[in-house]
Amino acid sequence: MCEFFVKADPIQYEQRSRTVRIHGVLTSIRLENMVWDLLAEMAEEEGRTTNALIALFHDEVLAHRGEVPNFASFLRVTCMRYLRRRLSASEPAARESARPAAVALATVRPLSMPRTGTA
Repeated sequence: MCEFFVKADPIQYEQRSRTVRIHGVLTSIRLENMVWDLLAEMAEEEGRTTNALIALFHDEVLAHRGEVPNFASFLRVTCMRYLRRRLSASEPAARESARPAAVALATVRPLSMPRTGTA
């Protein structure tokens, strides 16, 4: 199992800082490239820019929690939760697509064998 993770492209876990404007204030956020890619994917799904999505997350966590002690960690966990939700949503569909094949196999009867002798 470790081999799968060890062979990850180092560029994926290389950190990169980006400047993001949240309510007119420029702030620097340092995240791994893979996290930036996931945030861009999430933003695209929402029809927003990555910066707009990050600002929205900041506003929402601030409204919900009252503070944002470690926003970079919040963004990392948000990306992991996004992937988990996507995986959970795809599991029922995968089970459903496998069902017709299972039903077909369950209804197959073995071919009758020719009789070779008397009993």
